[in-house]
Amino acid sequence: MGSYYLFRLAGWLLPHVPHRLGYWIFARLGDLAYFLNWPARAIVRDNMAHVLGPQASPDQIDKAAREAFRYNGQNYFDLFRLASLDTEQLERLIEADGWDQIDQALAAGKGLILVAAHFGAPDVVAQLVTNRGYPVTAVVEHLQPEPLFQYICALRGSHGLRTLPVDGPLIHLFRALRANEVIALVVDRDITESGIEVEFFGEKTRMADGHVQLALRTGAPLLVGYCLRRPDGTFYARGVPLELERTDNRERDVHAGVRKVLAFMETVIAAHPEQWVMFQPIWRTSHGQS
Repeated sequence: MGSYYLFRLAGWLLPHVPHRLGYWIFARLGDLAYFLNWPARAIVRDNMAHVLGPQASPDQIDKAAREAFRYNGQNYFDLFRLASLDTEQLERLIEADGWDQIDQALAAGKGLILVAAHFGAPDVVAQLVTNRGYPVTAVVEHLQPEPLFQYICALRGSHGLRTLPVDGPLIHLFRALRANEVIALVVDRDITESGIEVEFFGEKTRMADGHVQLALRTGAPLLVGYCLRRPDGTFYARGVPLELERTDNRERDVHAGVRKVLAFMETVIAAHPEQWVMFQPIWRTSHGQS
């Protein structure tokens, strides 16, 4: 429960800290975590080695991994200050493209499945979507202890975002789509260990496929998006619709859909690997990072 009380303290204190100072402090905390948390460091370095490829030097891998720790720290600062940001502040913080794509998708009346990677600052842009009047249910990892999970959900929901644990009843997702609402998922990790084997950055691993399964089953359109953190503390967000194959071979269609989503994410992550804040091992084979 120590982490819960620490989060509550941070949630009370940090909204009063100027954002430039807060970002600096949490970047330094990211540096500290990089040096002290060697298991997480090894995981992030290995993930970066896969992204950067065999031509990357140890120094390049180290630089990208350290930056990922810093960006992750800044994401925590953003999470704690979400409730203190009003609609006008969110609009000034985020330059977003793709609103017309959301409107066009919802015009079909089957809801929308919005997917993203652990990239940039998805918690921030999700607030803007809800502030624009789109009902959003985000599927999130069920953290422990339970009071900590509920508090983080409350922070994320400060502007109307609804959250559903990934191990929760799927009926809520179907209901949201039938109500022509938006479902948001991060899909660059197989949290439930029920996904499929597929290539990601040229090497096979297991990835989530529930988003494609759901889209094929319900007919809901699929939009893949990302949120890039800029050096000045603002963000750029973009959403792109993806057409899924629908043939008489469902297994093949699912695999093709997952690959299409991952191909988009590969392009985004490769352009800014340091903003891929993935702290879990993605590939079974290690590239020898430590």
